Amino acid sequence: MEMLPVKPERKAQLDNYAQRHGQDTAAALDEVLANYLEWEQQDYDETIKAVMEAHEDVKAGRTQPADEFLDELRLEHGFPR
Repeated sequence: MEMLPVKPERKAQLDNYAQRHGQDTAAALDEVLANYLEWEQQDYDETIKAVMEAHEDVKAGRTQPADEFLDELRLEHGFPR
């Protein structure tokens, strides 16, 4: 097993998490890390999809000038000019 350096404050947080969830520290770290990496991958995939869709909108001419969009946003939310 490879050892990784962990800051004391992070180790304390992890120990607390493990205790609250009835796990040993290694199991807690694995769970927390797996959950974060799954969330990060999902966020990355959603971002890539949104960028690709936006690029397709631009190529297809489905755009609006920024000043029109900002004016609509100001009116909708009562922002000052």
